[in-house]
Amino acid sequence: MKEGFRQAMAWLHTWTGLIFGWLLFAIFLTGTLAYFKEEISHWAKPEVHSHPLDAERSLAMAQRYLEANAGTSSNWLIRLPSEREPALSVGWRDPQGQGRRGFVRKELDAASGAEVQARESRGGDFFYRFHFELQMPYPWGRWLATCCAFVMLLGLVTGIITHKKIFKEFFTFRPGKGQRSWLDGHNAIGVLALPFHLMISYSSLVIFMYMVMPAGILASYGNSGGYFDELFGRDEVPEAAGERVPLVPLPQLYAKVQQQAPGARMGFIQVHNPGDRNARVSLARAAADSVAYKRSANWTFDGTSGALLTQGAPESAAMMTAFTFVGLHMGNFAGPGLRWLYFVFGVAGTAVIGTGLVMWLGKRQLKHAKSAHMPGELRLVEVLNIASMSGLLLGVAAFFWANRLLPPALEGRDGWEIDSFFTLWALALLHAALRPGRRAWGEQLALGALAFALLPLLNALTTGQGLNHSLAVGDWAMAGFDLTALGTGLFLAWAAGKMLRAPKVVAKRAAKGDKRTALEAQ
Repeated sequence: MKEGFRQAMAWLHTWTGLIFGWLLFAIFLTGTLAYFKEEISHWAKPEVHSHPLDAERSLAMAQRYLEANAGTSSNWLIRLPSEREPALSVGWRDPQGQGRRGFVRKELDAASGAEVQARESRGGDFFYRFHFELQMPYPWGRWLATCCAFVMLLGLVTGIITHKKIFKEFFTFRPGKGQRSWLDGHNAIGVLALPFHLMISYSSLVIFMYMVMPAGILASYGNSGGYFDELFGRDEVPEAAGERVPLVPLPQLYAKVQQQAPGARMGFIQVHNPGDRNARVSLARAAADSVAYKRSANWTFDGTSGALLTQGAPESAAMMTAFTFVGLHMGNFAGPGLRWLYFVFGVAGTAVIGTGLVMWLGKRQLKHAKSAHMPGELRLVEVLNIASMSGLLLGVAAFFWANRLLPPALEGRDGWEIDSFFTLWALALLHAALRPGRRAWGEQLALGALAFALLPLLNALTTGQGLNHSLAVGDWAMAGFDLTALGTGLFLAWAAGKMLRAPKVVAKRAAKGDKRTALEAQ
């Protein structure tokens, strides 16, 4: 009975991993990149320069800019610069309906308050949103990503059940043994980051629980809007009175918050009805200040008198538990060291999925090692493996190359960047279908190595902010991106070399009857 149950779990682990593995690889890879969302966005907009942080001064400059350029707007939004994101971002609801969805966004220099003519780019936000929306219309992408999160959690649990000696095998690695080496690597990486992967998969379900299990919300509130208003403690904003009254200086309100929460960093400052007698100003503490989101860390002031009207209600134990899972998943609280650990474990999760896909195919290829042709279904899996892994990496590289090569003033260039990502990904699929498996792997990995390794040079030539400049001025976000791209290129070059090794060596091993390399000679 035990063996039967374990075999059933092994079957479930194998087939769910194959069916959803290609999509899970993309979700994990882009989610891993999203841990450096702000740094990627900074690299994608080199026109925005880093400056020493001064929150009150930045807030005063933002208010002056908005009063001069958006005085008739009903809503302002301000995001202060941080250690990770140097831009002073402002936005407003445009009465004329201009901007994306009627909302205009601008980026200001944090030192002078002048508007920065930065190139249009989604930057790290593209990878962040692709991670859970898959570039699909709402809510279908989120539904599919949530389904994949459940499959990932199921795969982790069934993997633990399937491998009786999983922790013993963690200390075993046999290089150069074909399928055995892939399995050893799969087990070792999986066990090393197992707690992280369990947390990420389960917290993904917690984040979208309102979609997965909406019955309680619908029964109590009728729709999700009322639920979220109560959950996050959103205040009812009064209608504009139509009486012009000057807005209180925003740095004064910031100072009042500092008195209640010394050292608190502000994430967003929102102003309703600016310049009106019924103006309201809301300040929300930055997510980086705590693991869990805290609605109690929100303050709402009267915009004309500066009086504190409300503060967010305290969180219940259930809310703190749920929001802690959300915070752990997002990793906004993490400092540089912990964020790199998140990144490494994310790469490990991506590798676990990738090695699982390779093992599924390799095990079945061995059965046809002496055959001249691979069955059509296995050839399809091979093509999808190549396109979903090395092809996706080429798409990521294409996104970054497009960011530097497209004219900065090109209208809609952020859409062109995304189109470049999907175009090269699609071309990688076509290339994988037309070339023999091992050659396709090697050629795509070699091209990826070249694309990533040359990114620092491309950055230096097109912006003048190469490694020599960023290291000299201490711009570690820009330098870190270039160094990571260079390291990725070197790793892909090593992998490409493994795939493109001399055919004579492969053929010689195949001639000796080594089944695990018989197909490599094709």
